[in-house]
Amino acid sequence: MAEILENISAFIDSFLSYKIWGYDTVRLSVKGVLQVVFLFISARLGIWTMGRVFMRSRMGGNYDEGRRYTILQISKYLIYTVVIVMALETVGVKVTTLLAASTALFVGLGLGLQDAFKDLSAGVIILMERTLSVGDIIKLQDQFGKVEAVGLRTTTGRTRDDILIIVPNSKLTNEVVVNLTHSEETTRFAVQVSVAFGSDTERVATLLKQVALDHPESEPGQEPLVILKDFGESALVFELNFYTRNLFHIEKIKSELRFEIDREFRENKIIIPFPQRTVWQGPERVKQFGDGIVGAGENIASENDDTTSGAL
Repeated sequence: MAEILENISAFIDSFLSYKIWGYDTVRLSVKGVLQVVFLFISARLGIWTMGRVFMRSRMGGNYDEGRRYTILQISKYLIYTVVIVMALETVGVKVTTLLAASTALFVGLGLGLQDAFKDLSAGVIILMERTLSVGDIIKLQDQFGKVEAVGLRTTTGRTRDDILIIVPNSKLTNEVVVNLTHSEETTRFAVQVSVAFGSDTERVATLLKQVALDHPESEPGQEPLVILKDFGESALVFELNFYTRNLFHIEKIKSELRFEIDREFRENKIIIPFPQRTVWQGPERVKQFGDGIVGAGENIASENDDTTSGAL
């Protein structure tokens, strides 16, 4: 029995010591391959366990979704970096020697892959500074989207049309990006509407404010603000300012408010005018009174004739 066990042990040792590929600096054996596989499986399980524990712990509950995602991503990259170094050491590759011998190669790679390295450095900056986080609503070049993932090289977002877009991180750090949810949970938006001259402005302001208050997506803790923005050429221009948390579907909310404003104005006989101009033809004199513009209907040419006759 002891002899059988010794034979099995010897076979296992010879199998694990079998060299798949050997060189001066790299020694790849079955044992080394198994160790490398074990390292990556352990890293994967460790990252998964850490994420589950962190999300369920009290510490994880103190952070929002974006901060938790950032902490987990940075931890994942650090763990994989350590595992890769250990895997290289396991197969006999000296990392310090490799770095010293590959200096010229890295210079060439840096020149050829400078855009990729630029995206990688931008990804590290975004993850460390947390200028963008998962769940943020951003605006980039007149395009709105919701951030779904922030990686080292690219950031993934979803537009209002349910289209998935992938943006290089360098584009997010070098261009102006509007983050609607970075500092506040609620954001103010505005809807403009015009009414005819002579309308009851106080009544218009009351109706607009009530429309905003009755909308289910309007923030109840923030009172809407109605301002008379301008005296237009053909109308009085009002602006309804309201607060909401549903930033991703803000255009839908604005549309619903406009429908409701139109209905309220029809019921209260408030006119939304269209641009118009009054053109006076012929030599007519125009007088303006408090109630509007009235053509006097007097012929300027005949008046000029009378003046000329008197002079003669």
